[in-house]
Amino acid sequence: MTDILDKEKILKIREVNRTFIDPNGNEKRVLDNINLSVFRGEFISILGSSGCGKTTLLRLIAGLDQVQEGKILLDGERIKGTDPKRGYVFQQGCLFPWLTIEDNIAMGLKARGVYKQNKHRVQEFIDKIGLTGFEKNFPHQISGGMAQRVAIARALINDPELLLLDEPMGALDSFTRAEIQNMLLDLRKERNTTMILVTHDIDEALYLSDRIVIMTPRPGRISEVLEIHDEFPRERGSSVFLEKRAKILERFKLARSVRQPEYMI
Repeated sequence: MTDILDKEKILKIREVNRTFIDPNGNEKRVLDNINLSVFRGEFISILGSSGCGKTTLLRLIAGLDQVQEGKILLDGERIKGTDPKRGYVFQQGCLFPWLTIEDNIAMGLKARGVYKQNKHRVQEFIDKIGLTGFEKNFPHQISGGMAQRVAIARALINDPELLLLDEPMGALDSFTRAEIQNMLLDLRKERNTTMILVTHDIDEALYLSDRIVIMTPRPGRISEVLEIHDEFPRERGSSVFLEKRAKILERFKLARSVRQPEYMI
């Protein structure tokens, strides 16, 4: 890559391995020699079957888990622990049930001690995610789709450089999922936030991504990285979309069935 592209890299993952010890004391390698660079403002999807290490990789980037071998750098600095620069949206949202919607969104600002000067932004985000009128509701009083919108707003209100999404739409119905996908694209366009999504949904990855990272089953390796050059918004039912979906599905099947060579970006 050119020096210009080098300067645009926000995240570098180099030769990362992760091994766990099972209940019987045996080592299980989950990630094997992961190498990946992510560019500022890019939307990356990590695609793979259940158990391939997608979430483990995302947790390492978030600082929720520690790298055993290799390194992960954000803006040239090694990741050590969590940081507001890296927003994280969990699969189930994980809202605080005892807090209202507005208080859940404000939680990050309060934790950083910057709530008073940024209090107005809470309502701005509530309006942005389409939940005006639900400010005083508690999580049990709203739908799953609404809860995921709140979780995304809570992560974004801290202005993270990197938003990490761990299958946040996996349990939602198709209509709600489509709404949140479009909301993510709008927020990305508006804020130029770099986003990394973990998913096993090919359509979702193809609809949202600039690049799709395909991983093999355990131990998780990057088998291929696909660039998607189609302009946004994309038409899910178009012949181009369906053709690319078929090609990705075929490559995904190959990644699942055959040991693939290591892939360096």
